[in-house]
Amino acid sequence: MGISIPLKLLGLITCSSLLMACGGGGDSNTDNGGVTPPSSSLPRCTESISPLLVTTSSSIRFQTEPTYVAGQSSAIIANILNRDSQNLTFRWQQIDGPNIQLVSQNSPVLAFDAPTAGDYRFSLHVTGSNLDVSGEIGINVDPASSAILNVRQDHQVVEGNSVSLRLEQQSGLSAANISWCVASGPDLMVDLSDPFRPLFTAPSVAQDTITRLKVNASINGNPLSDDAFVLTTAAPAISSQYFDTPVARTHAYRPASPYANVLAGCVYSNQLNDSCTINTLPLIGQTSSDLNRETILNRVLVSHDWMGDNFAAFLAQMDPNSDFARLLQSVTAVVISYDVRPSFYWVVTGAIYLDPDDLWLTPSQRDTINEAPDYRSNFGDDLNFVMPWRYVKDNQYASLGVPIAVRADRTLAQINPDLASLLYHELAHANDFFPRSVHASLTGPRLLDDYSRRNANKSLISDQVSTSYPLMSTEMMGLANVSFLGAAASNAQKAYQPSDVSTFFSTDIASDFYAYSSTREDTAMLFEEAMMSYRYQILRDVAVTNKPAVLTADTLIIDWGQRGRIAQDSLENRAALVIDEILPELDGISLIESLPEPIAMTQGQSWRQTLATSPANAQLKGQNNAPTNDVQPRFEPELHLSGDRHRHPQQ
Repeated sequence: MGISIPLKLLGLITCSSLLMACGGGGDSNTDNGGVTPPSSSLPRCTESISPLLVTTSSSIRFQTEPTYVAGQSSAIIANILNRDSQNLTFRWQQIDGPNIQLVSQNSPVLAFDAPTAGDYRFSLHVTGSNLDVSGEIGINVDPASSAILNVRQDHQVVEGNSVSLRLEQQSGLSAANISWCVASGPDLMVDLSDPFRPLFTAPSVAQDTITRLKVNASINGNPLSDDAFVLTTAAPAISSQYFDTPVARTHAYRPASPYANVLAGCVYSNQLNDSCTINTLPLIGQTSSDLNRETILNRVLVSHDWMGDNFAAFLAQMDPNSDFARLLQSVTAVVISYDVRPSFYWVVTGAIYLDPDDLWLTPSQRDTINEAPDYRSNFGDDLNFVMPWRYVKDNQYASLGVPIAVRADRTLAQINPDLASLLYHELAHANDFFPRSVHASLTGPRLLDDYSRRNANKSLISDQVSTSYPLMSTEMMGLANVSFLGAAASNAQKAYQPSDVSTFFSTDIASDFYAYSSTREDTAMLFEEAMMSYRYQILRDVAVTNKPAVLTADTLIIDWGQRGRIAQDSLENRAALVIDEILPELDGISLIESLPEPIAMTQGQSWRQTLATSPANAQLKGQNNAPTNDVQPRFEPELHLSGDRHRHPQQ
């Protein structure tokens, strides 16, 4: 379960006006683009419901479920007597019982799965204005029965947030057997088009309000049920012209950070009405030229601590060349929150916003992430082609796909391909706008002021690329406007066949279709693909295919495709320019010339068949291309189409 919050920006603050750069993250976006999901009023439950039990410790009021069962998703809800949770800080700890991985320890709703039967005890520390109290609560967990239902995950949400729940799929459970109802709380309009994933908007409330939903189902003839608890909290009236829909509650990952008190207000707040000055929140590189990891972590803002933990571990263990430590010098903050979908960079705040879908390592962590559908899913419906992409190594997918129904762990090495490519892309945007070479000359008072001066002078790296090596295909630019920005397709565009698009694209000098959405994306795509090939020997595939009714790796048929297009001679100088400007420690031309020659895909083969495009045991020039050591079962990643990891301009 997770929560998605639209981040609707004013028309003047868009990628098209060059104030926001878009980037890769998960496969969905927070904004539904005006498309209303097929919601209907959820019925009230007719059977009697056992009330929550209330226990008071100090001035903390704990509400516990009537029974707890080992292995079943559970919750404890806390509040302060006569006080809403707004502006309060919560910190849960387990103090007794078999170890539980706590992933919501900063929320008034402690969600957890007890692994075995027995006694468990938790402590809670709550702080706020004129408040500093602690309390304890104990529960007894019964042994698991032969079968249970699990709705994931109980949580807190701000009024007006979009909410998703996830009913865990298991053998014998089918959509036809599932029914949902509201056991207590306000009436809800719920999208049940997928009964395993109900979607709804948290109701408006005047005070903390618990909504209790119930799901009933039968598995092999056995009737089962489970409850889900969503605590909706009131919030101050939205005054921000930037964040004009509710945003998640976040906190500084490092509470002792010198910037802890200004991070949220400067980069993720419904009360942000003007950009913070660089004196209040400067770029990381403006305060220190070293690459100290703690300096970076002092700028991390999270909704859940596990997000900061995993990001810190990634920087410590998966950045041997300090690429990301260097690139992060050009941001003010790193925001990682369950409602950021997909990732992006924004010059108004100077921060990057990361979708945690690329960071989770355990099923419990994944449970906290939103599953909202992509608002752009109907963009380009009138076109007769698609352009898929993927990252590959040794003729197999570089990414580890884990279906939502599979509860499996991931390692840092397994998330590395997705997270590294995401960071190279997002940080390319940040360094395009404010490379380290200009940090000392920034005068502010806001980054936005420096951006305006640099933009007026056409001083951005992407300006240099587009001036020296411009993209030429007006046809591809027009198609990008349809596919990524939601423009209506013309009759001529509707008539284009894959063979037409293959000619338009293959004869130009873009590395990816998404490069045509803006000069900023063109630069970021060049940098991302080059660095993935150079550092990890991971190559990017891009192709033009047909557009069947059902898109799968088997139904997409190649008209034209390439592996490792970034090394094509016609792209060499523009890619080298980007590398030299963003990471001057590297020599751009030498780097590009070290990459393997592009490999053409076979026309008429399926997307799946072309996975084995590379010759057996192909070696990169002068680099080790050792096979991936991955002993865990591999699931095929979902099909990716150009731009699907990116936030696009609001019109």
